[in-house]
Amino acid sequence: MATLPLQPAGDLAASACYDAGMSCTRRWALRGLVSLLLLATAVLVAAERRQVRAAPPPVPLAGQLLVASPTMSDPRFAHTVIYMVAHDGDGAMGLVVNREVGEGSLKALLRGFGVEDADVAGSARLQYGGPVEPSRGFVLHSADYSGRGTRVIGDDIALSTGFDVLRALASGDGPQRRRFYLGYAGWGPGQLEGEIAHEDWMTAPADPSLIFGDEGDDLWERVMKSAGQTL
Repeated sequence: MATLPLQPAGDLAASACYDAGMSCTRRWALRGLVSLLLLATAVLVAAERRQVRAAPPPVPLAGQLLVASPTMSDPRFAHTVIYMVAHDGDGAMGLVVNREVGEGSLKALLRGFGVEDADVAGSARLQYGGPVEPSRGFVLHSADYSGRGTRVIGDDIALSTGFDVLRALASGDGPQRRRFYLGYAGWGPGQLEGEIAHEDWMTAPADPSLIFGDEGDDLWERVMKSAGQTL
């Protein structure tokens, strides 16, 4: 039986092209163009994904000071120094540390918070913590005390939000250094980062002497000078 000679694949493709009325050169050129377009699209998509992955996450500011810039336009925060107690992808929270509401006896302040059996000596300073939830109380204190509602934020600085710290203070077992706050400063996701990029805020290291010291109204100037800023 006679056998047909085998044709190379290229010859079969050439015959098919010729029979369809289209030259192989034109057909392969179109296929090459489509392949190049698909390849270019894949490269662009991969590059965009690499750029998104390479974007660094925001640097957490918890445990640091947030300092209002001299050009701060919001009068609520003009010349404020804020101790940051939380900062993550869900937002940020801090306490203004240089706005005092008043000072009085520790016994009277504890009774004002509902601890009627307080029988302690000493004074206490009540601070304005920020415009959010102005009736909510916080105690920023040294880390020598820890209760169920306590969270250590930075070096020898902790935050308590539970009633247990008030009872500990009433019995003489509370933290040695403390500040009482009403309200707090809060930001939604990405809001604080935007304000920092707009140069509304600067950051500075926190120190217990700044948080629990007696600088008061002079604290903003002191922190700004330590950061090398010209006032």
